[in-house]
Formats: sequence, structure tokens, C-alpha cells
Amino acid sequence: MAGLLAINATEPDVPGLAALALRLELDLTPKPGLVDRANNGSHQDMDHALLLTSITAITPWLTVFANIGFEHAHHPAAEQLRLLRPAGIACEQAMFTATSGVNTHKGGIFSLGLLCFAAGRLQGQGRRVSADALCRQVSEICRGLVARELVNRKTCCTAGEQQFRDYGLTGARGEVESGFATVRNRVLPFWHLEQGERQLQHALLRLMASNPDSNLVSRGGEAGLRYVQRYAAMLLATGWDNAALRQMDQALMARYLSPGGSADLLAVAWVLAALA
Repeated sequence: MAGLLAINATEPDVPGLAALALRLELDLTPKPGLVDRANNGSHQDMDHALLLTSITAITPWLTVFANIGFEHAHHPAAEQLRLLRPAGIACEQAMFTATSGVNTHKGGIFSLGLLCFAAGRLQGQGRRVSADALCRQVSEICRGLVARELVNRKTCCTAGEQQFRDYGLTGARGEVESGFATVRNRVLPFWHLEQGERQLQHALLRLMASNPDSNLVSRGGEAGLRYVQRYAAMLLATGWDNAALRQMDQALMARYLSPGGSADLLAVAWVLAALA
């Protein structure tokens, strides 16, 4: 990872924001079904310390992604994923090495890695880095991804491909191709309604109520997804506090449900909100 390009220091430090977002998401407590400072949520193979180790391993790669975007800023958008993929795989391997094979942040690497890459691309083109510009760049870079990797795929090799075949869910691929539409439409317009940890918890509830979370489908099928969506929507409608979130945490743990996809999007939401 030596010899990185010098990115314009006057522009926002998106890799730094992404690393901080991962840490803020991890430390947020209570966080139903997810690892936090209080417990391991619905996970038996990971805890707060392991996730912190994972974040430490991932963090240097966020700058690598931005620098690759900067270096190849003038290549056509259709070529960008091919350029980014080797570094993404290497980052995942660094995560797996640090966690002894546990998948702690694969979804976060995908989403935040694209944001960092898009930021570098914008800077390489001499364009302003903003939340809207990042989302447009990610959407442009990922145009056709769902068609290539889900619609036109003849066999199912991954959980995401299986869920598309069984339920029509496009998962993380659909979210990035849309330019993080769930975050932009369901979370960011309501970001100002709360402050501090409640701001992040409110955002997480809004994501859980609307995001077709592939992690929930993997663990509990479509019924598990609907259960969490209805529960989160109920709390948003009737009011909530930390006691209510702890009760939801127990309910999700009893059902082995973990909204990991929404946790990934929460980190994305924080970065975009910081740039708004």
C-alpha cells in the first residue's frame, strides 16, 4: 500500500469519515440484534473486540480505494468496478485474516469502499465531493450490476443470488446501483429530528423498517424480515427509548435475527449526512 497518490487535502476526508462511521456504528448501544457495547446481539461468532480488530484491519484500505479512484478518474465509468475489485478482495482478505475467518464487515467494505472510491474519482476529475455527487458517482459506476450479476446469472453461487431467485431481492447490489436510494429517501430527510446517539438509533430504526435486509432473510426468511420491519415501524410510530430498544434487542436475539445490512447502511448514512 505504499506510494499512494496525494489527494486534495481541501476536500472532505471520505476514508476518514468512513472509518469513523464504522466505529460509531459499532459503539452505538443499544442496537437491536447487533453487536454493541452491551452484548453480542444475535451473533455467536463475534463480539465488540473482534469487530474493533476488523475495523483496524479495514481502515488503511479505505484510503487505498480513494486513491485508486483518483488514479483512474478519467477511465470510463463502466471500467471502474473492474479496477476496484482486486483491492476490494484484498481488503476482505485482510479482514478475514484479522478475524480468523469471520465475516464481520464484508457488506461495509462493499458500500463504504465504493463511497471512498467515488470520492477519489471525483477529486481526480477536479469535481466537488458532496453527498449527492458521491451517490450519483456510485450509481454510475455500478450501472448494470444487478442485471449482470443477478438477472442474467444462470446459477446461484452466493446468498445474494439465491435471495434474488427466491424473493426478487437485489440486496447490496441494488442499493449501490440506486445510489443508496434507501439511505437518501428513508433516512437523510429525517436526520435532523434527533441528536447524539438517538440520531443514529432513529436512523437505524428507519432502515430496519424499510430496508429489505438480506441478513435478516438469510437468518429468518421473509417472515423474519417482515417481523423486524413491523417491529421497527411500530416503535417509530408509537415512540421509543433505550428500554424499548433493549426489549427489541431481546426479541431479535430470541429469533436469531440480526439486521446487519441495515447496520452497513447506517455507516453509509452517517458519512453522507456528514457531507450534506
